[in-house]
Amino acid sequence: MEAMELPPESRAALAASLLETLEGPEDEGVEESWNATIQRRMAEVESGQVQTVPWSEVQMRVRRHLTR
Repeated sequence: MEAMELPPESRAALAASLLETLEGPEDEGVEESWNATIQRRMAEVESGQVQTVPWSEVQMRVRRHLTR
């Protein structure tokens, strides 16, 4: 296959382009909605309304859940 002869960066770009064709059209407003959600969650953390959980704790919880 000719694509395998491309440099790694070119193969990565080609792979990303191919994956985009499988995702279908982008829903209108999705980007704006995600940005609004991110801004809201950042404000919640910064105000102290919610607390973050360290990654090590999240990993432990997931492992515990998966071994049940």
